[in-house]
Amino acid sequence: MKVCIYGAGAVGCYLAGRLHRGGATVSVIARGANLAAIRAQGGITVTTPARQWQAPVVATDDPGTLGPQDAVIVAVKAPALGAIAAGLAPLLGPETPVAFVMNGIPWWYFARHGGALDGRRLPLIDPGDAMWTTVGPERALGGVILASCDLTAPGAVHVETAKTTLYLGEPAGGTARAEALAAVLRDEDFTVTAVADIRQSIWAKLQMNLCSGLFGCLSNGAPSATFGVPAVAEAVRRLAAEAGAIAAAMGHPTQFDAEANIARARNQTHRSSIVQDLDAGRPMEFDAMFGAPQEFARLRGVETPMLDLLVGLVEARARAAGSYGKAAG
Repeated sequence: MKVCIYGAGAVGCYLAGRLHRGGATVSVIARGANLAAIRAQGGITVTTPARQWQAPVVATDDPGTLGPQDAVIVAVKAPALGAIAAGLAPLLGPETPVAFVMNGIPWWYFARHGGALDGRRLPLIDPGDAMWTTVGPERALGGVILASCDLTAPGAVHVETAKTTLYLGEPAGGTARAEALAAVLRDEDFTVTAVADIRQSIWAKLQMNLCSGLFGCLSNGAPSATFGVPAVAEAVRRLAAEAGAIAAAMGHPTQFDAEANIARARNQTHRSSIVQDLDAGRPMEFDAMFGAPQEFARLRGVETPMLDLLVGLVEARARAAGSYGKAAG
């Protein structure tokens, strides 16, 4: 299988390494220091708690040199979607699926959704319908990854999580294309599951991300620094409950265990990527992770006082840092 990873950040590099281990022919679209390092090293270095390996990949900043792929995985952050739309086009053959392994609500969320909201567009996440027009929801796969990882150097990714998990699924609910990609990625310490309801997986992770992201952006710290504070833990419970109510109102209730999440977070020293982006003044996945859930709550008439308060505070901090409303280059 010939697979291109669009975006050589931590998640993109990790998935490239996993695909190589699974026997795929892998290329990555990268830029800057990452592109230079991957070319110089001849590949990507992946370090997990279980092992370290080198994954030889083709690295380029010009997708037109690669030609159509058997599959594409997009691992950029939401603010970059508009900028990469044109670059995705030459990678697409007649049947090429495109898996979007990203945080928050995806641009294709209402594709094949059913009901009154079927086909609704999300300009907060896909301005000008760039993804809807270039890729199209018929190619899209949803991807939800549970892995704490960082780039320790250009072209080198360190994974903190001992056993990582990825869920893949179709907007329409099928699993055949998702399973074909999952089969190449699976490993003894990487569980990859093709699911019939990828939206439920999106909401379950979003409940975690809302808690770690919003409180992390306000404290500029990891969950271990705040979740042990009784007042914060209670606020986390309320926030998780509100997010769960939105998910249920959207027709995808989760089995999210807030107490288990709080207990786990008290040992989590890894700062969320959105916290790192805010701290560095980079574009944030603000709308995909925070704005869209608020929009959905209003669509369904769900009261979210805790979510509204925290999003308002984080937005104020993000605007001051120049990270809100900034498009990735």
